[in-house]
Amino acid sequence: MTERLMLLDTASLYFRAFYGIPDTIKAADGRSVNGVRGLLDFIARLVSDFGPTHLVACWDESWRPSWRVDLIPSYKAHRVAREVPEGVDVEEVPDLLSPQVPMISELLGLLGIPVVGAPDHEADDVIGTLATQASMPVDVVTGDRDLFQLADDEADIRIIYTARGMSRLELVTDAVVRAKYGVAAAQYADFAVMRGDASDGLPGVAGIGEKTAAGLLAEFGDLDGIRAAASDPDVALSASVRAKIVAASDYLDVAPTVVEVVRDLDLGEVDAAIRPLSATARADVDALTAEWNLGGSLARALKALG
Repeated sequence: MTERLMLLDTASLYFRAFYGIPDTIKAADGRSVNGVRGLLDFIARLVSDFGPTHLVACWDESWRPSWRVDLIPSYKAHRVAREVPEGVDVEEVPDLLSPQVPMISELLGLLGIPVVGAPDHEADDVIGTLATQASMPVDVVTGDRDLFQLADDEADIRIIYTARGMSRLELVTDAVVRAKYGVAAAQYADFAVMRGDASDGLPGVAGIGEKTAAGLLAEFGDLDGIRAAASDPDVALSASVRAKIVAASDYLDVAPTVVEVVRDLDLGEVDAAIRPLSATARADVDALTAEWNLGGSLARALKALG
């Protein structure tokens, strides 16, 4: 079997599971388990359909890293539920989902799926690091289009995009990014910087939409090239576009650092190989089936994982 690594944007998946399955499904202690069961079903389907030999659940140790917020204070600001005295923002998470998150982490560990995060970094950064350092083809499972920047046909890194639902998964390669946006995947971060993204609190360059951003990247290669052209009166560039780029100078100084995923975290050794459970682990997992009312979801995940 050809080795292939699958990297899960875990929070993206359990949020989708939570909203897609009724929260009336409960464990023996009354906790809702719709997010847990939904995530198990997602994993079962993804492993069955795409056949990874290695699997990692990438984790948000910080969903809104301080160093990103220091650069752009509006970054994900609309998702803040409250601020605690220590200055650590608390993400707005549905009350019935919050208790399920530690359950998900525990269960993934029992299934032998490593849960990997990094202090003051998002799961995106863990994904970027593991994908870049991988010695095998990689599938990144996410509903976040910012990770399109990782698509690399030569390195066989592709994105399994979940935004349209698990029944309408989209396989995004560098060729797909080019066809859809008119830029290479390697240019996507610069493209996203200029376009902006309201869902992440990124304003973008006022007056620069996707079409203009793609055209500028096609002509000048990257954001540095575009900014150099805007500051050079000898370069043929419309006065309107030039003025917009120059006016956004402060934003453009910092936005690339916020948008680009980190690719060089020190994550240590990650044993991601999918292998059968030990007798002890299987007994622990089986005990949770009844306690947490995991039904057929756990059985399907176990079957897919072998």
